[in-house]
Amino acid sequence: MPDTTTAAHSAQTDTHRTDGDVVSRLLDNRTHHIEFNGHLTNHVKHAVVALAGLGVDPRRIQDYHDTYVSLTPYGFPVEQARPARHTIDEDNWTELLGKRVDFAAYCDFFDRREEALGLPEVLRRYVPQLLPGWAGALQHATIHLGWALDAGSRWMAIEGLAYLAFAHVSCHPERTFPADPGRGAEKPMESLLRIAGVWDANQRELGAWADGLAEDTEAATEAGIHPELLRSGLQYRIARMLGEGHPLISEIPAWVDGQSPEASWDDLAYLVTVLYLAEPGDFLLLHLITALHAMRHIADALPGDQRHEVVRCYWTGIMGVLFSRGHFSRPGKLLALDSLFGTALDDVDDPRWTREWDWLVARAVVEEEEHNPKLVHVMRQLWQRSGGMSVYRVAAGQFTATPELPATFEEPPVD
Repeated sequence: MPDTTTAAHSAQTDTHRTDGDVVSRLLDNRTHHIEFNGHLTNHVKHAVVALAGLGVDPRRIQDYHDTYVSLTPYGFPVEQARPARHTIDEDNWTELLGKRVDFAAYCDFFDRREEALGLPEVLRRYVPQLLPGWAGALQHATIHLGWALDAGSRWMAIEGLAYLAFAHVSCHPERTFPADPGRGAEKPMESLLRIAGVWDANQRELGAWADGLAEDTEAATEAGIHPELLRSGLQYRIARMLGEGHPLISEIPAWVDGQSPEASWDDLAYLVTVLYLAEPGDFLLLHLITALHAMRHIADALPGDQRHEVVRCYWTGIMGVLFSRGHFSRPGKLLALDSLFGTALDDVDDPRWTREWDWLVARAVVEEEEHNPKLVHVMRQLWQRSGGMSVYRVAAGQFTATPELPATFEEPPVD
């Protein structure tokens, strides 16, 4: 009589090996450039990580990958990889930060450094200098690195480091200063509500100021903002805001250094999810969620004495992103959502929620817009991590749509 137990175990092992082979092969792929049509990010590897994390069949992951690279939701195919045109080395690697020059050469540089030093040491040495630029490329460089670390992909991590250098837009940590000691007991949500209150009281003036910065393209050029970002709309506004700065962006609340980074990431995950529920489907706010997932993995890969700085840069960067929009969520709405969800918990063992997550995953898999499976992937992990906080389940179903490209895309890219 055949040993069916052994045969079943062997088949299961082969399946797992095949699953891992497909995902590893797709993440190791070097066929495509990191961007297309100028500054639009090639998201396909993020989708692969998310779909694998959701337990999607590897054949469907392969199909999703192939469909995306042939025609993205923006209506363009991804571009073929470009050859390196420069030699980047230890002496000159910072000279091209944010210049959007030679992504391939940066890949070559970090590839050599990783072979010589190992990935943990490369992260320790180079991430502190790259971290202030985490908000560049609409946070996609950060997402690329952090999600690569989550997936355990060496080559995708190399690409993430290279992309952080290529698309670097500083949040200017040198401008930061500690908040008023009188607010020492303030928590992250209280910090957000305070800043939202300032905006609410000064919406007309602050909104006009933010819009005026974006409209002053001559000053933007003088400030060194790359001309390609002028085509982008959102990326341009963020770069312009971070370049100009504001005291509320640079002010660092006491909780950043006063509590553990792990506690801050949990608090910030809840905070950005509440922001997303205040404006469900908002493309920029969704990026803050998926970038937080990345920043947490980046921080966890660094020595303990570097982790608070990751939180500090994340806070400064998200304030710059929020200010760049020219409006802010109303404090009353944020407070109402906080009151609704702050203590709301699902029973993680209740089969109703298992069924609902199955539905959310099934919806995400058929979405052409790859940000939606990423949203479900992150929200499900946060739901599980938090012991079933309802806010994450509710936010997981608030899908986004691919934004329409601005009129500036009628102009050719500035490579």
